[in-house]
Amino acid sequence: MLTISRELVDQIIAHATADHPDEACGVIAGRNGVPERFVPMENAERSPTFYRFDSMEQFRVWRDMDDNDEEPVVIYHSHTATEAYPSRTDVSYASEPGAHYVLYSTALTQFRSFRIVDGVIEEEDVKILEPGV
Repeated sequence: MLTISRELVDQIIAHATADHPDEACGVIAGRNGVPERFVPMENAERSPTFYRFDSMEQFRVWRDMDDNDEEPVVIYHSHTATEAYPSRTDVSYASEPGAHYVLYSTALTQFRSFRIVDGVIEEEDVKILEPGV
């Protein structure tokens, strides 16, 4: 199960909405599996149907996480015209077995989380912590 604050969920949705009609992407860094720090990234493809992290930006973000003893707890991106479900391309790019892969559909306003390990997709429940909880 992904447990995440309302603030982080709202930041993902705001990023996806702002970048629409292109897909948005980014990371939420944290420690011990707890999502803490929102890190929006640039979609190097600038595409409504595909996303890719810029390799230099990804290198800097991962180095920054290492320097802060953080890990990529959530890797997120948006889908602009389809449901929030990983595509074959999304699965092929899923290289962090410990991460939660969050997809937000701007078309259907769906927020969903998945574990993707060795090409196997497993949807998981999402628990959103409201402020003050």
